[in-house]
Amino acid sequence: MENQLAKSTEERTFQYQDTLPSLPVPSLEESLKKYLESVKPFANEDEYKKTDEIVQKFQNGIGEKLHQKLLERAKGKRNWLEEWWLNVAYLDVRIPSQLNVNFAGPAAHFEHYWPPKEGTQLERGSIILWHNFNYWQLLRKEKVPVHKAGNTPLDMNQFRMLFSTCKVPGITRDSIINYFRTESEGRSPNHIAVLCRGRVFVFDIIHEGCLITPPELLRQLTYIHKKCHSEPDGPGVAALTSEERTRWAKAREYLIGLDPENFNMLEKIQSSLLVYSLEDSSPHVTPEDYSQITAMVLTGDPMVRWGDKSYNLISFSNGVFGCSCDHAPFDAMVMVNISHYVDEKILENEGRWKGTEKLRDIPLPEELVFTVDEKVLTDISHAKAQYLKQASDLQIVACAFTSFGKKLTKKQQLHPDTFIQLALQLAYYRLHGRPGCCYETAMTRYFYHGRTETMRSCTVEAVRWCQSMQDPSSSLHERQQKMLQAFAKHNKMMKDCSAGKGFDRHLLGLLLIAKEEGLPVPELFIDPLFSKSGGGGNFVLSTSLVGYLRVQGVVVPMVHNGYGFFYHIRDDRFVVACSAWKSCLETDAEKLVQLTFCAFHDMIQLMNPAHL
Repeated sequence: MENQLAKSTEERTFQYQDTLPSLPVPSLEESLKKYLESVKPFANEDEYKKTDEIVQKFQNGIGEKLHQKLLERAKGKRNWLEEWWLNVAYLDVRIPSQLNVNFAGPAAHFEHYWPPKEGTQLERGSIILWHNFNYWQLLRKEKVPVHKAGNTPLDMNQFRMLFSTCKVPGITRDSIINYFRTESEGRSPNHIAVLCRGRVFVFDIIHEGCLITPPELLRQLTYIHKKCHSEPDGPGVAALTSEERTRWAKAREYLIGLDPENFNMLEKIQSSLLVYSLEDSSPHVTPEDYSQITAMVLTGDPMVRWGDKSYNLISFSNGVFGCSCDHAPFDAMVMVNISHYVDEKILENEGRWKGTEKLRDIPLPEELVFTVDEKVLTDISHAKAQYLKQASDLQIVACAFTSFGKKLTKKQQLHPDTFIQLALQLAYYRLHGRPGCCYETAMTRYFYHGRTETMRSCTVEAVRWCQSMQDPSSSLHERQQKMLQAFAKHNKMMKDCSAGKGFDRHLLGLLLIAKEEGLPVPELFIDPLFSKSGGGGNFVLSTSLVGYLRVQGVVVPMVHNGYGFFYHIRDDRFVVACSAWKSCLETDAEKLVQLTFCAFHDMIQLMNPAHL
């Protein structure tokens, strides 16, 4: 036993990477069967018949050839999808990524020791930064515990991308630069970039071989804050990162051509551990209502965000915090992990610094002053204008449902994630009078460099149940049975997706093989039912479970007439964050959230008619 304990404490964050299984390629027949099932809720008889014929033709013809080529590719790669997914989902995308691709969320500290309070921004900021730097050190020493499902280790590769990582714009495709190294791999950058009122400062967080303390950090932040609040604003070069990708790439090339020193400054921001944003605004937040803070972390001041940075830690004037992250290098679970770690540390220490107040003689922050001209300033104001225009079109509703949570659903033997997904299906059905094609994130981290798979929550079973709930002649027993069938179906699909047996990424692989071979796009992908059922990123509901901790997040909808719907689950509550575009007249985030909350009550009553 003692030996085992000694061994377990020596487990290193990345030690299982070499032994993780390769990402499998599912069977073509299975994938197509699942695909056909997923289009059923969106088709009438004739449409379905036509799609069925297209799928059979694909399976017996070009599909089989493409599948063989995909199997060949998979033989030479431990993850046949990785590079493709990065390019197609993120790096080739040309729309501005700061709003459309990034995910963001508020920190949970306001729920306990740090309620909103003016005058606390800098002191709290020094403490929150210090906890973040401790996490960075744990990662450098490979002491962040390996995530496991039971005893099975999961892929930890995305954790390498948390610090010192940045996307760099390209004319047709962006790239990701990662400067992070573990201690055994060598030196890693140890400075941060602080953005305030359009200006940029950097300073090292290690002094004489050890981390600088919160009182020392406070001195650095106070210096920056005073300087920025007593002198004119800077040009706000950071706003360029919120621009359309090709425009930003050209603006960046021009900026570097203007003065080679500009390149060195960009490099300093890119390689920094994280970007710390000092915002002047004070968003409203309570433990029940997150709407304003959630909107602000996603759509706040573009002059103090580096949209391409893997981690922007955002600090507001009233001592409330949040983050905004580029989605390309990692998925939200990495951010959830560090956010939870920091929140627990703040709780543990009652929101205070309990160490020494002694200050060492540390060099003051260095300001990065870019050489700019009229053209750069015009580019900045254009970027800012398009960003603010899009941001003002976003409706965000984030709030807590507090009547019950995980405890009660588990007591009824209902999986809490499935519970929320089905409630959302019912809410959408009631609001729009039709089924809503839905993307739910399933994780594939059992496999080497696994990230996500699409779980299509709008099943035939879910729709039948929604219809029974809207049919006055349907009996209580019938509704209950249909709901339980929908639950069973959802749970099985989630299991399949996590085990590498989803079909959306498989179909994407077949499409990309066809493109690489210079073949025409197979009919399957041009069929109207393909996009109507969500294929090609056309899901009207873009959803994800952020976890079972106090951490919440938000994304924008995938399509103009859709919704982003993130949620987290606790023992006594469900917290949701829903987004929609105001310019779309048929969507309404507020109504969808209210109807989802009503559906929670209806579902519990179905299981417990005594409540009726």
